[in-house]
Amino acid sequence: MFRGASQIAIDGKGRMAIPARYRDPLAAACDGQMVVTVDPDECLLVYPLPAWEAVERELVSLANLDRRARQLQRILMGYATEIAMDGQGRLQLTPLLRKFAHLESRGMLIGQGNKFELWAEEHWNARQAEWMNDLRQEDGEMSAALQKLSI
Repeated sequence: MFRGASQIAIDGKGRMAIPARYRDPLAAACDGQMVVTVDPDECLLVYPLPAWEAVERELVSLANLDRRARQLQRILMGYATEIAMDGQGRLQLTPLLRKFAHLESRGMLIGQGNKFELWAEEHWNARQAEWMNDLRQEDGEMSAALQKLSI
């Protein structure tokens, strides 16, 4: 399980170092083989290969006559890029992925259980403030799943 937030640097070649605490678990789970794709929120999703393959199977099984399912397949699978961690624990992000997520030199790697989200630091800070504000507002709109959650 990947959890926590890490500030990361992205060098001029588009390389980012995976935080050391995740390197051994990733080596064990997927031999450093990762898949990076885009998220509609303008961040990147970084999956260990086996976790991505499970998501991909679900995406492929969606009814392709459903317009929204087709759009999601095109975006997530279309941008999906296999990237291997190098010997120094780095991933080299393609220019296309970096452009999509507005990644230049500083990012935030956010653990999300079976994957990471990778945000441009300034976008993360702005969106995080929006989300916190939304959570503070009591508008009564809460899904049944959230109503069962106890934290």
